Amino acid sequence: MYTKDQILDLQSITKEFLESPHNIILDTLRKVLKFHEYQYYVVAMPLISDYEYDLLYQQLVNLEAASPNLVSKDSPTQRVGNSLNNNFETVAHLVPMLSLENSYNADDLNDFDRKAREGAQLDSITYCVEPKFDGASISLVYENDMLVRACTRGDGVAGEEITQNIKQIRSIPLSIPLSEYGIQQIEIRGEVIMSKKSFEDFNEKLKAKQLATLANPRNAAAGSLRMKDPKEVAERNLDAFIYHISFYTLKTGANTPDLLKTHSGSLELLWNMGFRSPQKEKKIISNIQGVINFCTDFETERDTLPYEIDGLVIKINDFALQEKLGMTSHHPRWAIAYKFKARQATTILENVDFQVGRTGAVTPVAKLQAVAIGGVTVSSISMHNEEYIREKDLRLGDTVIIERAGDVIPQIVQSIPALRKGTETIIEFPTTCPICDYTLEKEETEAVWRCNNPLCTAQIVERMIHFVSKDAMDIKSFGDANIRKFYEMELLKSIPQIYNLDFEIIGKLEGFGKKSVDNLKAAIEASKTQPLYRLVYALGIRFVGETTAKTIASHIHHILDLENLTEEQLQSFEDVGVKVAKSIFQYFHEAKNIALIKDLEALGLNMIQTNTTAVDGNLSGLNFLFTGTLTQLKRSDAEAMVEARGGHILSGVSSKLNYLVVGEDAGSKLEKAKKIASIKIISEADFIELIN
Repeated sequence: MYTKDQILDLQSITKEFLESPHNIILDTLRKVLKFHEYQYYVVAMPLISDYEYDLLYQQLVNLEAASPNLVSKDSPTQRVGNSLNNNFETVAHLVPMLSLENSYNADDLNDFDRKAREGAQLDSITYCVEPKFDGASISLVYENDMLVRACTRGDGVAGEEITQNIKQIRSIPLSIPLSEYGIQQIEIRGEVIMSKKSFEDFNEKLKAKQLATLANPRNAAAGSLRMKDPKEVAERNLDAFIYHISFYTLKTGANTPDLLKTHSGSLELLWNMGFRSPQKEKKIISNIQGVINFCTDFETERDTLPYEIDGLVIKINDFALQEKLGMTSHHPRWAIAYKFKARQATTILENVDFQVGRTGAVTPVAKLQAVAIGGVTVSSISMHNEEYIREKDLRLGDTVIIERAGDVIPQIVQSIPALRKGTETIIEFPTTCPICDYTLEKEETEAVWRCNNPLCTAQIVERMIHFVSKDAMDIKSFGDANIRKFYEMELLKSIPQIYNLDFEIIGKLEGFGKKSVDNLKAAIEASKTQPLYRLVYALGIRFVGETTAKTIASHIHHILDLENLTEEQLQSFEDVGVKVAKSIFQYFHEAKNIALIKDLEALGLNMIQTNTTAVDGNLSGLNFLFTGTLTQLKRSDAEAMVEARGGHILSGVSSKLNYLVVGEDAGSKLEKAKKIASIKIISEADFIELIN
């Protein structure tokens, strides 16, 4: 429908309108919105985020409200939905599928409540709040207990008939007990989704076949519905939530079921009929302030769900009141969507920096045109390795979609080849170290290119930064900036020199008064008495994290005991596998590493495990792991509490884990733990109660 030049032109106008909304031209804005509707609903290749679309749509609503005489019959505000895909037979909905008005803050919700109370002539209204599922909308029709038709949302008045594809979704029953409730025919609405687990599994299958992976669960679900082969739909392991009864007819002589007097009752009825409705997820709240509080709290929990949601839907619970308030041509007056902060945005990939870490790994870092997403401004994102760049076909100058997922670390979801102008260039991965020009090497089992030059200045600096860091030797006042500054001034060239700094020179530097120098001296001296596990971790041995360092330290008396252990003996330690054991063995069989340790010992650092006695406490013998952000405790303090009571901290999820303590923005560890029945998943509050 759109040529390459048209796509580039319309996307350029989109960017201009988003950056300078005061320059919007009404007719052009309509054209831009129609274009993005086509990209989203028909070809399933959105070029802007939902949030950006909503901003433009609201601009159109405002402009047309200010000048009603300029409203055109084909404006996106004058119809329920969007274009149809002609690959499927078009069928009419029994009742139009309307869009929802969107809100983004408490003011929007208060305004919605005010209008609803004025229209209903009530002082307060009871609402039902449920998740806003991020998938593909569907409409189902059942007659005489049997599923007779399923279709997509389409333009809201009619949709594409996809009954055979919908039958592949096992959470949608082929028959339901309508007769038990005196119902002859019913039309219901829902959302087809792909769970996070199914999405990950399906992408792994695509990778194994060397096929392009899917961008996100929503696009995967939407694309599945339009597949011509139902068998391919079945392979995607889709799911569906059913959340609305739009129309029903009763059998002769039957009375309306009591459950169909409220929205919450209808969700219970759908659940009783065998659908996966948000019966358990819903919340009935008696006032708008309670709704606002619930929305704010729920946004922090969104990542604990096994599926994606992009907000909450607030509906007036009483059906009679819904009918009294009615609807506009675009949306019902009795419902509103509260949209969470945008976690996707589009921007330009301007450049790539190749950074060298302490182990010599070369990491490409994307330098982006700064963009706000999820409440923060993002301008740099790690691209991990060369394979990542090739798989996503990333090029300099590309327009890319970026996302802040559950782990809050931004990532590039995909490039948008349709917006390429021909000036984009292939990203060339270096063959030599960008710092020391040493030839890069890559092991067969790894995706990372490394600089194996031990004298590479980037690695030397990064190793020192790691050594003094909080979780390692914890030398306060000695951070990243000071390490780099002292290195450039040739005051610091190696880890042992940390303990032989020339404080006379440092005291003359800007920003280093007597107090600062004294604090740094004291912190360096205090680090000499740190427990052994901190030194093991501070050495920066590949694959040895803080938890593994604790395990290793608990099995030895002196750090150089590790010289005498075989790989097999190391593997007998908790959480030490083949890869970790090999890395430890190699580290302690390199002369330069042994020399470093002996130099540190001569400088007075603790090399001995001083506490080898097992602690007996109420958590004795239990294994813990923390994920997400704790709000009441520091992670390090919580782990120390476990160990002080005889428990152990594991480095990852396995069948040996007893408790996973989940904080805010929990990531993949939570999903893995849910698959192992023996693991108890508890909140931070549960943990505090447990240790007490």
